[in-house]
Amino acid sequence: MNRNIFTLILLLLSGLLSNQVLADSEQAFIFSDTLNLIKIQGRGVEVLKDTSNKLDFAQICNSKAFAQSQFDIPNFGVSPATNWVKFKVANNSQAEDLLINIAYPTINELNFYAVSPDGSYTVQRLGTYKKFSERLIQHPNYIVKVHIPKGQSTVCYISAKSGDQVMIPLTMGTVTTVMSSLMNKDWIFGIYFGIILVMALYNLFVFYSVRDKSYIYYVIYIVLVGLLQTSLHGYTFKYFWPDSPWLAAHGIYLLTSLTPIAAVPFFRNFLQTKELAPRYDKALIGFVVVFCICIGLSFANQFNLSFTLQQLCTLVMSFFLLILGIQLMRKRYRPAKFFLLAWSIFLAGVFIFILKDFGAVPYNNFTFYTMPAGSALETILLSFALADKINVFRREKEEMQAQAMSALEENARIIREQNVVLEEKVNERTLELQQSNSELNQAYRDLQEKESQLVESEKMASLGQLTAGIAHEINNPINFVTSNVNPLKRDVGMLIDMFNRLENISVGADSLEVKQQQISELKEEFDFDYLKTEIDYLLKGINEGSTRTAEIVKGLRIFSRLDEDDLKKANINDGLESTTIIVNNLLENKVEIIRDYGNIPMVECYPGKLNQVFLNIITNGIHAVKSKLKQGEKGQIIIKTYNNEDSVFVSIKDTGIGMDEHTKKKLFEPFFTTKEVGEGTGLGLSIAWNTIKKHNGTITVNSELGLGTEFLLEIPIIHKEIKNE
Repeated sequence: MNRNIFTLILLLLSGLLSNQVLADSEQAFIFSDTLNLIKIQGRGVEVLKDTSNKLDFAQICNSKAFAQSQFDIPNFGVSPATNWVKFKVANNSQAEDLLINIAYPTINELNFYAVSPDGSYTVQRLGTYKKFSERLIQHPNYIVKVHIPKGQSTVCYISAKSGDQVMIPLTMGTVTTVMSSLMNKDWIFGIYFGIILVMALYNLFVFYSVRDKSYIYYVIYIVLVGLLQTSLHGYTFKYFWPDSPWLAAHGIYLLTSLTPIAAVPFFRNFLQTKELAPRYDKALIGFVVVFCICIGLSFANQFNLSFTLQQLCTLVMSFFLLILGIQLMRKRYRPAKFFLLAWSIFLAGVFIFILKDFGAVPYNNFTFYTMPAGSALETILLSFALADKINVFRREKEEMQAQAMSALEENARIIREQNVVLEEKVNERTLELQQSNSELNQAYRDLQEKESQLVESEKMASLGQLTAGIAHEINNPINFVTSNVNPLKRDVGMLIDMFNRLENISVGADSLEVKQQQISELKEEFDFDYLKTEIDYLLKGINEGSTRTAEIVKGLRIFSRLDEDDLKKANINDGLESTTIIVNNLLENKVEIIRDYGNIPMVECYPGKLNQVFLNIITNGIHAVKSKLKQGEKGQIIIKTYNNEDSVFVSIKDTGIGMDEHTKKKLFEPFFTTKEVGEGTGLGLSIAWNTIKKHNGTITVNSELGLGTEFLLEIPIIHKEIKNE
């Protein structure tokens, strides 16, 4: 279940081994046989633990704090420190390009430095924090390439940091020999994974046959055990999530906790602890709680604390299960025998594996694969135990059938007598069911009708808001035009009257001086200069009103986009601007809209549907701002657009009341609203969510109670249809 479940015990062993300090730190590992691997271990390997995590490589190279490893294979235990390994390699072979295999795939951060005799060095950065595809040699183990000309030597440094135990098993060879050894490892682990897969499929098949939930619990347990072992050997990173360093870093800690969590319901059901050992049953639930805490710590990146707590809890749980099995076996509960045998074999494999980690037994293929082998044997034996459980059920069934046969004749008589009564009751019940079914169908149709009415209500509400906005926006410039028409009509009438009288003067018999005097008096009578100024002012006002009306109509045309069901390129900024015109009547001089439009490209979209999204979000923002404002205060709606290579982003931010986490989680659910009854249907943001999803985009909500809310919309520039798999 956990490769370090005996760490507490083996810490005592590590104390005994601490006196085995190797000498001759300057000894070099000489590579001369290209047909075999050499092990880099024991004498010649030096270690250093940087507890400050601040030493750079230059300081490490000059450090005098390196000491020979206390273990044949460097083992640093569990620590947040940066662990360093130093060794020297001399090449006496014809091969110059060599590979070094670091057979410990769970190290989070690993850097390999190769220092040439001239002082120059190269660095290869590995670890689970990098994507698997970035590795030079794509294998679960960390493989580094070193170029050492014949007759020369290289000093190598390895820095390793991880949340669990750090161990550095090293081998070196040519590309052929190293890849051959890695292929052997893949074959061996492939056999293990095949066993786990076969057992999982077999028990899943049995579950569908007998419908015993023990089997589905066991299948989940088997799968998680297999995934855990696969993660410990690095194969999940290679095959399952190669592009997710986060899962590679967190997966082991999560699986190490999830595996015993999955084991608990299986063991509770298989061993019948609720009925046969109630106190033990409650303790098992307690273990689940502790492992859930470990998961939380791993999500918080507290890897060392999570791993240590996992070790302790797994150790206690392992011996607890042994004691539980012994107690149930004493009660002559047959499945307990199989459980004890399987569990003991598994723990023996884990024990040997941990002894290998701490140098108490040699590091070889046998000790390396004892834990997967024990896991595979445990899986097979527990499958046999479940099969035996079926045999027990079969025997019990046969006994029950024998007892039932004696009662069949009596039951037959009773059945015959009751058949008539039952038939009548069945008919009555059938009629009741038919009536209930008819009522349910009618209720379903009513529900569909109500749902359609609510959606139409939301559309009508938006239409009403649209109509009110248009009426308000157009009313002001139209009023400006109509208010100037009557004065203009009056002034034009005065001009016409003046021109008529001028005509009479011009055709009169008076002298030129008299006519000029009469014209001057006429102009003074009609105040001709003021009349020209007033007419010019009125015409200018009418022109401004008509121009503003035309702009509003243009904005309305952009907003409505009667072709909204057609995919086409549109300017998001134009849609936002037209929407702000529609909602202008809602501002009431209390809310200011600040526009920060970027120079964004045209977007392939459904423009009308996007305008509806903008309308819903902006009106909600205005409502939130007004809900917060006190007398005399003003709020803001800030609209910002920008883009990257793939998408256009629209940020609509308000200074309103904000929302808590509970409201954020339910924000896009249909019919959810924080407004008063009658003020909203709760469908606006649900429709907005579906519209953005139709565009393959996303909506992100950032909000803090009392400070405001930001809706961040990401809309792809090029629309790609979503295929329904």
